[in-house]
Parts: sequence; structure tokens; C-alpha cells
Amino acid sequence: MKDEEDDNIIPDNEENNSEDTNSYDDNQEEDESDEIIEVDAKSFEGGHFYDNNDDSGDTITKVTGMYKDWFLDYASYVILERAVPAIEDGFKPVQRRIMHSLKELDDGRYNKVANVVGHTMQYHPHGDASIGDAMVQIGQKDLLIDCQGNWGNILTGDGAAASRYIEARLSKFALEVLYSPKITDWGVSYDGRRAEPNNLPVKFPLLLAQGAEGIAVGLSTKVLPHNFNELIDASIKILKGKSFTLYPDFMTQGIADISNYNDGLRGGRVRVRAKIAQLDKNTLVITQIPFSTNTTTLIDSILKANDKGKIKIKKIEDNTAADVEILIHLFPGVSPDKTIDALFAFTACETSVAPLGCVIEDNKPLFIGVSAMLKISTNRTVDLLRQELEIQLEELKNKWHFSTLEKIFIREEMYIDFKLYSDRESLYKYLYDRFEPFKKSFVREIHDDDLQRLTQIPMIRITRFDSDKADDFIAKLEDEMKEVEYNLENLTDFAIAYFTKLKEKYGKGRERQTELRIFDDIEATKVVLRNTKLYVNREEGFIGTSLKKDEYLTDCSDIDDVIVFLRDGKMMITKVDAKTFVGKDIIHVAIFDKSDKRTIYNMMYRDGKSGPSYIKRFNVSGVTRDKAYDLTNETAGSQVVYFSHNPNGEAEVITILLRQVGSIKKLKFDIDFAALAIKGRGSKGNLVTKYPIKKIELKEKGISTLLPRKVWYDDTVKRLNVDARGELLGEFKPSDKILIISQTGKLKVIIPELSTHFDEDMIVLEKWNPKKPISAIYFEGEKERYYIKRFLVETENKEECFITEHPNSQLEIVATDYRPVAELVFAKVKGVQKDNLYVDIEDFIAVKGFKALGNQLTSDKVKQVNLLDPLPYEEPIEEVKVRTIDNEDDSVETELDDDGQIGLVLD
Repeated sequence: MKDEEDDNIIPDNEENNSEDTNSYDDNQEEDESDEIIEVDAKSFEGGHFYDNNDDSGDTITKVTGMYKDWFLDYASYVILERAVPAIEDGFKPVQRRIMHSLKELDDGRYNKVANVVGHTMQYHPHGDASIGDAMVQIGQKDLLIDCQGNWGNILTGDGAAASRYIEARLSKFALEVLYSPKITDWGVSYDGRRAEPNNLPVKFPLLLAQGAEGIAVGLSTKVLPHNFNELIDASIKILKGKSFTLYPDFMTQGIADISNYNDGLRGGRVRVRAKIAQLDKNTLVITQIPFSTNTTTLIDSILKANDKGKIKIKKIEDNTAADVEILIHLFPGVSPDKTIDALFAFTACETSVAPLGCVIEDNKPLFIGVSAMLKISTNRTVDLLRQELEIQLEELKNKWHFSTLEKIFIREEMYIDFKLYSDRESLYKYLYDRFEPFKKSFVREIHDDDLQRLTQIPMIRITRFDSDKADDFIAKLEDEMKEVEYNLENLTDFAIAYFTKLKEKYGKGRERQTELRIFDDIEATKVVLRNTKLYVNREEGFIGTSLKKDEYLTDCSDIDDVIVFLRDGKMMITKVDAKTFVGKDIIHVAIFDKSDKRTIYNMMYRDGKSGPSYIKRFNVSGVTRDKAYDLTNETAGSQVVYFSHNPNGEAEVITILLRQVGSIKKLKFDIDFAALAIKGRGSKGNLVTKYPIKKIELKEKGISTLLPRKVWYDDTVKRLNVDARGELLGEFKPSDKILIISQTGKLKVIIPELSTHFDEDMIVLEKWNPKKPISAIYFEGEKERYYIKRFLVETENKEECFITEHPNSQLEIVATDYRPVAELVFAKVKGVQKDNLYVDIEDFIAVKGFKALGNQLTSDKVKQVNLLDPLPYEEPIEEVKVRTIDNEDDSVETELDDDGQIGLVLD
């Protein structure tokens, strides 16, 4: 009895599932076919229906299993019939029905979208809104539908006009690749009244060209769009047995990092950025936007970041029409390069897209990469082409068969004896007997249908029959049959030719729009706008942004870290906050950059209350936030007696004054920090003296003891770096700068900051030598002559143009060598070809001013200007003096001898 009662209890999870399912189904338009069960609350207990009309009360109907079936049915329906595209043709059901309706309505003219939507509702069991939205999305991809009217704008996010105002018809491409009724797999519509295609015979990788996105029950799909021509090229490579790679291409253009695309499988990620350029020193312009954004959402994200203080902009102008143009005006003094990085870090100017290749195959979801999708599509295209060829061959054979029958029938005058046969059976027997001698020449057996067609030939056609024309027609059919048979035997070559023809016919104007590039990682702390002020109360040991009555330190942001040094030798790194206690007696506070290895701290401390003094140099990296680190020997009562922080590794000279204790001979001596090696923060340091120190004075400010920093340029990400990636530009001291020259004739000399952005038309990037002249040959637009000039850069940190500003002026070559050589190739004039002219530029012209026009090079018509190898020149070598020592052995310490000099003491 207990077991029976247990069987009647509904588990908690089934109750929850039932409630969720009922509430969800009540809001669905498509569930009209589901059986509706009205339940009386009093008649439902314990997961059973009790029949109240039955006096006995013993009738029980179990409904627990129905809940499971309902949810599974609904989930399967959403997955298969709504959200996920089929691998066969790349369409979701609503899209397939729209394309089928467009074909049925096609007469070469435009149809109102409202009419197409209404026609589609004969096949689609959902509302007109979903059909209209799906049709607009297809039309905006500019591939299958020829649109007329306002179909919206994917760049601005504007929606399409109402369906009664816009029109559509099938594109020529769609008519060629989507339809072939004779090989289409047909099914029955939801109401059983009409036939609709289960899958369209699409002979093109349409799913990868258009992309797809959908959310179903328990799974989703996101196939990114790919380039039309690249898909065709990849399909041809598949047929040729060659390897290929596929990368996404977006209609919104932009720049994409596909290094982690992962073939479109789950776990991959594509980073997409807007294309941002510097219009002038106070204006940025966005000309391309990332995928999945539009100008409206992009501008909103920029304004939001500005309100939060992440970036600082003056105003935004949206001039987008056919092309994107968003102008961002900056306040004077705001760095354009850092603002660009901040836009990528804090706004929708950089988005991350996670692809997920999921399709329907054999009524089951299949997770698959884009390479496998393309192979399936290509193989299916070949199979569809084979089916079309086989049908075409069969039709040609039937035409040849009947034409041959007709020729023999008329030539042998079989129609004359028709009057002797009164019934069909005897007439057909007569004709079979007459055709018996010719039976071997036919491609198939003669059927009754063939004889019926022969008996229905009009007499006027028989009397006007031309045997020669019939023979020519049969010969033409035989040639077409041979061609089709050849194509079937060489099906792969035929498919390659088919794809090649598609590319030639429809590929023009469909070149790649998204630039592929590997992105550098932007650290938010380096580009965030520091719009908050940081204060410190040194005695009480508090730092924070709310201590406005205390000492102002620096500007900061809410994502910055702060490094703090205390008099007792403790060090801590903590995050910026309104008020934070870090410890009393603060001696130094600064914004902390964990990647900065050039900032060196010089410190001297007393070990214990009366112990010896030690000196050390160290940098700070690899720390745990909010953890206190002891920089001394961890002896109680230790104290820092001298401290300095040096952004570029400077090493000062200090003077030590000792207290008069006992028989000390020398109470004053100097120490040069340059004589110390830079070690880790945990090193004990070098012994200075065992005697008490009275005073420490700064005798001489320090110079950098670090070697010049090597800087590389990585053309892949178009950024500078110090990680040995790309081309080495040279070793840079703090005062060194780089020279940048663009193809437009613009030049600038700037500090080599790692945040610098470089234009696409940059042709020269090198370490700047102020004494080395720059040589240029350019075409002067107003005078229509070639000029040559040599000059030195006169203004730093300012972009200037060194050719004339005439719109037809054009830079031909530019050289930064001491003795460059150019070659002039002249155009042929009246059949006469002048010999090439070689120009030693150093000998041809002296160094003149930056704004000088230069000397005319030649009055002849020049075809081409080439830059040749320079003449030899020995550049003077500049000596670099660096005060440093290399003492990596922590077991070696130094102490002062009797003469006040640092001597070595071994442990």
C-alpha cells in the first residue's frame, strides 16, 4: 500500500517543470494545435485527475508523463523549426518559406513586402511580424533579395519602413543558385494544403556567406558571415584537394583579430574594432564600426564612458550617411593616441564576438566548424550539379528518342496504314512490328506513350516534314548529350567551372571589407582618464580621494593601484578608494604600474634601533595587493633614513655625516648610488657603516644608470613594443625620438611612446637623428614638374607637410640616408626613349629650409622614380657613458673603510 502511495506523488522537479511549461506555452502564437486541458483545482491532487462525475471516485488518470513530453516536444520544435538553420541549404524554416514564396510570386517585377508576407503565411504557422522581420534581415545582407524602398540601415541601426511601403524581388544570384524544382525535396505545409520545400537545392555556401544567429531551448547558434569570393575560392580548393582557411568578413567593415577564431567552434572568440584615425590634433574620426554595433549604440557607449570619467571628449558629431563618419572632438592637451586606446578599452569601439557553429542535420543539432560546413556545402553542391546533369541527360535522351521515332515514322510512311486498324491494341501492335528492325538504334525501349504521341502528330506537320532539319536537330541533341556525359564523367572539373563562373558573374564589388590584424592588449590603467584627485595624510597613515583637506598627491582613476612606502620600511600596494589606512608615517606614495621595470627606488635604512645602516637599489614588480612587504632586514625598530624614487633609473650622489662616536677619523663621505647594482626588493643591501648617522644630504642629482631602452615596431599590430617583436628601431635614451613620414608628404618627430598609433600610409619609421638630412623627390601639382629637396626637421612634436599643398602634388620617394641615389625613368615621347637619369642627391642639391620648394629635377616627362642603394658613408659613432655595475651576488656586501670609500666585505 505504501508503494502505491509513493507512485502517486509528483517529484518537486516535475512540478516545477510543469508550471514553467504551462506559463511559457500560454504566450506562444504557434501552439494552436496543442490540446488544451482545463483543470479544476479541486479535481487535481497528487499529480492525478479525479473524475468528479464518478460517484465511486476511483477513476485516476496519470498526467506526470505528459509534462515531460510537452517540454521535450516544445524544445525540439524550437530547435528544429525556428532557431537553428539547416546544414543543407543554410536557411531557417521562416527564411526558406520566404524564399519559396518569392519564387512563386516572381514575374520579374517588384512585389510589395506585405504581399510576400501574406503569401508566406500560407506556409508559416506564425504571425506576420516575424516573417516581415526575417525578410528585412535577409534583404539587408544584399545577396538574395533585390530591395526597393527604405529597408533600414545596418550602420545607423535605423529600422525599415512598414512592409506596405517597401518592395522586393529575387536577385539574379538567388534565381541562379537557389532553385531547381526537379531536384527539390518537397514536403507538405503545416495545414496540409500546399507543397513546400523541405530544403532548397542551394548550390552555394549560403550559410557561411550570410551568417546565422539564433537562441533555442538549451542551445544557441552564431555563425559569422564570411566573404563571398573567399568562400568560392575555398570551395575550389576543396575540390582540388588543397588546404584552405576561412575568416569572417563583416558588412560594417572594421578591423578584426581572428587569432582565436577556432574555426568558428565553441570557445573561439573574435575581437572587432572600429577604424579610428586622427583627423587633426584635437579631432578623431571613426570611419568603420565593429560587427554587432551601429553608430547609435557606439555613440551611446562613448558618451557613457565620458560621463563615468573614463575618457574626456568635448563633443561628438555623427555625419553618417552612406558611409560611417563620427567626429570626436577633444579638449586641448588631451592625447589623441591615449584617447584611441581608451575608446577601445572602455567603449563599444572594440567588441568581442563568440562564434558557435551549430546547425541542423538529419533533424538533430550538430556542432561543427566553418571548415566542415564548407566541405559539406561544397560536396552537396557537387551532388546537386550531378542530379541536374543526370536529369538534363535523361531529358535529352527522351528528346533524341522521340525525334528518331518521329523521323522513322514519317520516313517509313507508317501513318498510311492507320485506316486498317480500328482499335488501339491492333494499331500499337502494328507500330511495334514496324519499329522492330530499328530497335537497336534507340537509347531505350519503345513505350505505349511514345506510340500515342506519334499517332497524334498533325498531318500538316507530316506533309511539311524536313528530313535534313530533323537530322540536324538529332545531331545537335547528340552533341549536347556527349557534353553532358563528359561533364558527368568529369564532375569535379564541372563544379570548379561552376564556382568560377559564379565568382566572375557576381563577385565584383564583393571584395573583403573587414581588415584582419592581430591586436595588441590595451591595459586599462594606462589609458584611463585620471579625473580624480588622490590625497594623503602622512602622519595618520590614510590615503584616498575623499581626503580633500589633506595633502594633494596626483590625479588618479578609480581603477588605479597605489604604491606606498612607510618610514619603518614597509611597502604596500592597494587600490584607489575613498579612504584607506595604509600605516602611519608615510614617506612616499605614487600611482603603481606593475609593468614598469625602469622605475628604480634608492633607499638607505638602519637595521634595528641602533644597528648598522644598509643601502640598496631595487625595482618593484610581482606583488600581491594589500600585502605589507618589509624592505629592511625585518629587525624590530628598523627605520628608513634615505629614500628616492627614480622613473628612469637615476642614481644620485649623497653625502653621509656621522655622529662623533669614539675615535672615528672621517665623519663625512660621499656615496654614489651608481656604484650599486639593482637587485630585488627583498635583498638585504650593502653595508654603509656600523656607526650612527647624523645627517644625509643630496650632493648631486642623478643621471640614468639604465642602458638605453630598445624599441621595436611590430607591423602586425602596428604598435611599438619593448618585447623584441617585429623590427628593431634602435636603442632610445629618454631624450631620443622617432621620425614618422607618410605617403601624403607629412612628417613628425615624437617621443616613442608605446601607446602611439600609426597611420596606414606610413612609409618611414626610424630613430630620429637631428643632424641627418631628409631627401625627397615629389611632383609639384601647380607647376606640373618634378622637384627635389633636402632639409632638416625644424619643429618637433608637430606634424607638418614638406611638399606643396596643391591637390595634385604627390610624393614620389623619400630617403633618410646621408648620400641617397635616385633613378629617373623617362616616358617615351614620339617613339623616342630617353636614357635613364641617375641622381646623386647630395651632390645635386644642398640642405635647405623645411618649407623650401627645392630645385626642379627635370622638365622631361617622367614615367617612374626609383630609389637606389645609397653611396657609402661612415656615420660618426656616439659614445654612450653609463654608470652601472653588475653585481648579482647577494653574498657580497660593501662597507665604508677608514678613508670613507666603499670596500667589499664577503660573508
